[in-house]
Amino acid sequence: MRHLRTSVLVSARSPAPTGAGGGLLPARELAVAWSLVVLIAVPAWVLTVAQARDMGVEPGTMGLVLPLFLLLWVTMMAAMMLPSMAPVALTWVRGIGRRTSGWSRAGRTAEFLGGYLLVWTAFGLLAYAALHLTGDLVGDHPTAGRWIGSVAFLVAGLYQLGPLKNVCLRHCRDPMGQLVRYSGFRQPARDLRVGLHHGAYCVGCCAGLMVVLVPLGVMNVAAMAGLAVVIFVEKLWSRGPLLAGVVGVVFLVLAVLAPFQDWLLPGLQESAPSMDGM
Repeated sequence: MRHLRTSVLVSARSPAPTGAGGGLLPARELAVAWSLVVLIAVPAWVLTVAQARDMGVEPGTMGLVLPLFLLLWVTMMAAMMLPSMAPVALTWVRGIGRRTSGWSRAGRTAEFLGGYLLVWTAFGLLAYAALHLTGDLVGDHPTAGRWIGSVAFLVAGLYQLGPLKNVCLRHCRDPMGQLVRYSGFRQPARDLRVGLHHGAYCVGCCAGLMVVLVPLGVMNVAAMAGLAVVIFVEKLWSRGPLLAGVVGVVFLVLAVLAPFQDWLLPGLQESAPSMDGM
């Protein structure tokens, strides 16, 4: 009993997440798994950057109809989120591979990934609505962009410092705990439900960070890259929660500066230059 109590206390005090590898996979399999992550993430980034160069940074939905926007959005999310959600995804898919083979394995893996992407697609619907609204407001009242940007940074900062962010971040930083919970899921559509559940927590971790794409520009490659690094470090670094708080404070500072600093709002200016012109 004393040994068990000591183990629990040590575990509670340890700030290190299991998301960086955490013994979930043997070293050789971990190397292969991360190679696959790179092989998927790099093409997603290439496609995203290519689209950004063609479209530039501007307010609103950039003239995209909803289906095309969602396709681009999912590509962006794959590029930005895949490295940070890899520990859980790779280990779960490895478990699928141990229990099934052939088409059954492929179907279950597609079901898991489909559930994850479905959640981000649903969030993309909200993003499209927000961008459409802000684009119309800036088109009718150009100076409104300053206050829209300020509100966006304020919301993002408060969310980063709020309790929902902490709950979701704790979940995403504990892949072993997630896998234990997911092992209790039962049919039907077990893998789909796991993907939906993990995707929902992932959205909860990143929602505040996604809000700042309104003022910074949804096709701002530099902003996307910076946010992807923040997301990765928040989930996998031992001091990730501290970084989340620091980023929240920075957003609050930007909320105060935004009405007076147009350079902070490239995504809310009609005259924003394209990526080719930068």
